[in-house]
Amino acid sequence: MREQEAAKRYLLELFGSITAYIVLLVAAIAYGRPMPAGVLRTVVLLSPMIGFGLMLWVMVRHFRRLDEYIRRLFLENTAIAAAITAGLTFTYGFLETAGYPKLSMFSVWILMGSAWGLTAIFRRLVSP
Repeated sequence: MREQEAAKRYLLELFGSITAYIVLLVAAIAYGRPMPAGVLRTVVLLSPMIGFGLMLWVMVRHFRRLDEYIRRLFLENTAIAAAITAGLTFTYGFLETAGYPKLSMFSVWILMGSAWGLTAIFRRLVSP
């Protein structure tokens, strides 16, 4: 029962931090982009990182609540996803020198999250 309560708390905290991120992101885009260049504009445009920091904090708290086996699986999935991301981004770096378009750094995070999710699903399907 303790694990279910921890999972519910995690989801509640995570969705709260995601909501904070989205609100800050919308505000940064609406108000920061039209501002004149300067320190204030930079601070406003970076403000969504507060929500991102909250998400990290929530994930670390949840990670510390996990038992050793689940923690190990989580770390293995993260390591595999990081290796996949490194390989693909390194490969695309060579493709950019061949004339492929440069990609935004935002695409790396999307790739990492996708690799992590697919790794977790694949390992769950193939493990006994």
